[in-house]
Amino acid sequence: MNSMSSESTDKQAEVKANPKASIFDGWNAPPNLVTYSRIVLVIIFLVLDVMAGEWGADNLTLRWVAAVLFIIAASTDKIDGWMARKYNQVTEMGKLMDPIADKLLTCGAMIVCSVFGELGWWVTALFLIREIGITVMRFFVMERPGGKVIAAAWPGKLKTVFQCVGLSMLLLPMWTLDNSATTPMWLTGYYFLTYTIIYVALVLCLYSGGVYLYNTFVAPKKAEQ
Repeated sequence: MNSMSSESTDKQAEVKANPKASIFDGWNAPPNLVTYSRIVLVIIFLVLDVMAGEWGADNLTLRWVAAVLFIIAASTDKIDGWMARKYNQVTEMGKLMDPIADKLLTCGAMIVCSVFGELGWWVTALFLIREIGITVMRFFVMERPGGKVIAAAWPGKLKTVFQCVGLSMLLLPMWTLDNSATTPMWLTGYYFLTYTIIYVALVLCLYSGGVYLYNTFVAPKKAEQ
């Protein structure tokens, strides 16, 4: 009985000595400001992409601009993380908002593409189920005693790379570069490669989701045994 009481006291002392960091600690750190800027850029991209219409039929110029903005937003993904590590400004807010910014960019682009008939809804639906589910679980993990945001693992990061490359290729209106009456072989190959990359990203998406579930719920229990 005394040992149990002593163990409980030790745990309470440990919690007091190492209080859980607030999610808002360091919210205005420069890396987080970069992340917020990327979110604003995502919103601008989505507005322009919708205004451009299906395959850029309503405004081809806006489609080109939207595609370039998507590429810029996707390319700057690593800047905030690099800044946080280099200047020792890694925060819980940053670990949460960085993947959310990525999901807003990629999932938003996929939804618009599916609405326009440029990408199958089944692909977008599977991505959304995984992304929304993992995001909700991140909040769930944070609310647990001693819970911390689990950073993205390498399969998830690789998924993001393939997803961004595939969507960039899909958004670029490459068909406008050829005025021939029939579809040229290079254009057929281009879109075949585009969709292949997106499907590879989908496989990585589902796999990385399983890895996250394992690391969140299974691995900790095994470590306690």
